[in-house]
Amino acid sequence: MTFLEKILSAQRSRNSLLCIGLDTDMNKLPEHMRAMNDALLSFNKAIIEATSDLVCAYKINAAFYECAGESGWRTMRETVKSIPSGVFTIGDAKRGDIGNSSSYYARALYDDLGFDAATVAPYMGRDSVEPFLTSPEHGIFLLALTSNPGARDFQYLDTGGVPLYRRVIETAMTWNTKGNIGFVAGATRGSELQTVRNAAGDAPLLIPGVGAQGGSLEEAVRFGADARGERAVINASRSVLYASADKDFSEAARGEALRLRDEMNRYRP
Repeated sequence: MTFLEKILSAQRSRNSLLCIGLDTDMNKLPEHMRAMNDALLSFNKAIIEATSDLVCAYKINAAFYECAGESGWRTMRETVKSIPSGVFTIGDAKRGDIGNSSSYYARALYDDLGFDAATVAPYMGRDSVEPFLTSPEHGIFLLALTSNPGARDFQYLDTGGVPLYRRVIETAMTWNTKGNIGFVAGATRGSELQTVRNAAGDAPLLIPGVGAQGGSLEEAVRFGADARGERAVINASRSVLYASADKDFSEAARGEALRLRDEMNRYRP
């Protein structure tokens, strides 16, 4: 299946726009797990087992694993392997470099780690992005309008009457010959998501910032999804992962994931 077909298949088969971010922090694990061998992997597997029927995707932020060196890479790889077939996987590594380097980043994320998609930074332009787009079954979410406070340093700069984030989207859409470009747009940006959706057309949006970051779930769905209520991949991390700090963490995570999925579905057209 193509990049977009994988997303739509996952959303339709599970009736869900929810993506859980497996940004697993050893310091936040339930205390009884911290001394375990492979604590991060055991935690991730428990979360996946408890929630995989409720989500369209899992997003793994590479920073939480790369810092652990070789064992972190193994944990990341094994986590991806434990995600059931039919659930979309996103390697959140925010790569972007000269073309030759990007081609190796793409190989690491797609071939070695086994992700369906990657997050990519657009600052270095087309040749830094293209190596991630060579196969239709893999795709990217290009950083457009991010949820962090520093987004205003550059992303809103005026470029001839158009903010830079919109220029990024419009330019990147001219590269989208295989239909495998999506965009990152933060839920904390509220109604500006509608501007992103209009500029991106039918491209999928990865929308972080709900839950612990305080973004509006209703606005994420109403402004981020397309006319059919699809193509928005709405990410929640901490609010699901750490719904409980006790031995019932996986049950609590399922309860929060179910609540988020059902609330999203109430807002879908």
